[in-house]
Amino acid sequence: MTNQTAVAEKLLQIEAVKLSPEEPFTWASGWKSPIYCDNRKILSFPFTRDFIKSEMCNLVFEKYPEADLIAGVATAGIAWGAMVADQLKLPFIYVRPKPKEHGLGNQIEGSFKKGQKTVVVEDLISTGKSSLQVVEVLKNEGVEVIGMVSIFNYGFAEANNNFKAAGVPFTSLTDYSTLINIGAQKGTINSETETLLLQWREDPANWTGS
Repeated sequence: MTNQTAVAEKLLQIEAVKLSPEEPFTWASGWKSPIYCDNRKILSFPFTRDFIKSEMCNLVFEKYPEADLIAGVATAGIAWGAMVADQLKLPFIYVRPKPKEHGLGNQIEGSFKKGQKTVVVEDLISTGKSSLQVVEVLKNEGVEVIGMVSIFNYGFAEANNNFKAAGVPFTSLTDYSTLINIGAQKGTINSETETLLLQWREDPANWTGS
């Protein structure tokens, strides 16, 4: 069993990922989606949480051994970023979507130095736009972003294009295709539903459901 498969199975076991092609979910963007991924649920399951933390630490250590700072994306990436930084004994910061409206008005919380080689930690990547906004904030402060890691990735072509244009490599522990493959292998997804789910991934903005 590959790590991608193991991670996907863990997410399905704790129902962090729900598939509902017949009654699609509505995202904040207005997109209709046959899938909803809520990685926050992982935090409530200690053994799954520990497994995901270990896998993410291994990923950062293998891909970015030169990293000297971990940055979490608020809010879902904060817990994972903090756990990774703690395990790898690296300093940790996190980045808000916009500056705080009171107090010091910080958008980046924590201590950092210009030029630090930084890995950004996300919980999931869809189009990549919000994740790359965080990268832009860090770059504007002189931080060198060397890559991004996440638990889950929808595998949209738009995300690949956005990250490529930004010059930021990214890696995820598991992805949409792996989830669909597991469902098909276990018989929880029939061939008709599998086709529908894959069609959605190709053009999610215009997908209206079955």
